[in-house]
Amino acid sequence: MIDLRILRQDPDRVRAAQLRRGESPELVDQILVADENRRSAIVEFEQLRAEQKRLGKQIPQAQGEELQSLLAKTSDLAVQVKKAEAGQTEAEADFTVLMSRLPNVADDAPPGGEDDFVVLEEVGARRDFEAEGFKPRDHVELGKLLGAIDVERGAKVSGARFYYLTGAGAELELALVNMAMAQAISAGFTPMIPPALVKPPAMEGTGFLGQAADNVYRLPVDDLYLVGTSEVPLAAYHSQEILDAATLPRRYVGFSPCYRREAGSYGKDTRGIFRVHWFDKVEMFSYTTIEESYAEHERLLGWEKDWFDKLELSYRVIDVAAGDRGLSAVRKFDCEAWIPTQGKYRELTSTSNCTDFQSRRLEIRGRFEDGVKPIATLNGTLMASTRTIVAILENHQQADGSVRIPAALRPYLHGREVLEPVA
Repeated sequence: MIDLRILRQDPDRVRAAQLRRGESPELVDQILVADENRRSAIVEFEQLRAEQKRLGKQIPQAQGEELQSLLAKTSDLAVQVKKAEAGQTEAEADFTVLMSRLPNVADDAPPGGEDDFVVLEEVGARRDFEAEGFKPRDHVELGKLLGAIDVERGAKVSGARFYYLTGAGAELELALVNMAMAQAISAGFTPMIPPALVKPPAMEGTGFLGQAADNVYRLPVDDLYLVGTSEVPLAAYHSQEILDAATLPRRYVGFSPCYRREAGSYGKDTRGIFRVHWFDKVEMFSYTTIEESYAEHERLLGWEKDWFDKLELSYRVIDVAAGDRGLSAVRKFDCEAWIPTQGKYRELTSTSNCTDFQSRRLEIRGRFEDGVKPIATLNGTLMASTRTIVAILENHQQADGSVRIPAALRPYLHGREVLEPVA
């Protein structure tokens, strides 16, 4: 959640941020009313409780009619205190529910929704397959030729949007994971294999039970959630902790399976493994100061661009519009690879600066010379397995159906330079 002082002192800024997202600014006014009701309820309860304590101290010294009067007053007061306490609890709950719906304040992101992004740069030349004399195959056809992808049996066993990576496909994923982890470790990240099941506070604290709740898998019997990204367990790793400012930034890179219901995507990307219910991912995560978070965000983007360069992919970087992000981020950059058979750029990675939104929810603070205060959290995808495989197969295919391996990836595939058709 945001710093309440911003809401109280500069509500117009928060209203403007809501409008940038395409959301109603009325939520701001509702929260301000709820905040006033909450504070009034607290004052009422504390005044009645203080009076109750004051009378309680007088009772041992009182006698006769005075004692009876005090006992009657304390009895009536006990009823009022109980009622005021219930009112305070209700007012606090109403305020918390409204605050949980309020996104982070995005001042610099482009206004609008999914189609209102701003292209920051395009990198690399797209292959001209026509000039090379052949029509590119899509990743599904290539996956069959290489014996790398089996979507039919994936659907048979698990349903739509599931798959098997077989043979060269499985080897390719493992190579990508190892290469991504090696890059992050060399940049100073601590490797992590976090749990893929988390308790509700971790999901709520990272902002994934608000507008994104429909895309989350829940196990109601155990009250656990399957994570859609290792951002969730990496963010919750230091929940309810105070970190020494001298240890910042703390950088972790997590490898985990990710699960997404893909609610609302009916009919979109149904062919192949581009949009699936489960995939593996390597995710970077940083804890730092709010002041340093903006520079850290650029660093995370730089590491993602290095990754695309190593894979020899044509890509672009976009500044995602305010209304096309989750609750947590004030700024989000996506790196989109060119997918030849689709004739467009598609998102492979993203990086977000969440400032102190998640840390306030998860009670993560730093100990600084001027006191204890919230810190910033940032996340950045380095490798999402299925989409990266799609991009490699389609962009590096050859006329005979083989696929050239980017030079940087070859050491992780025992020096192999080409994936050859098996069918």
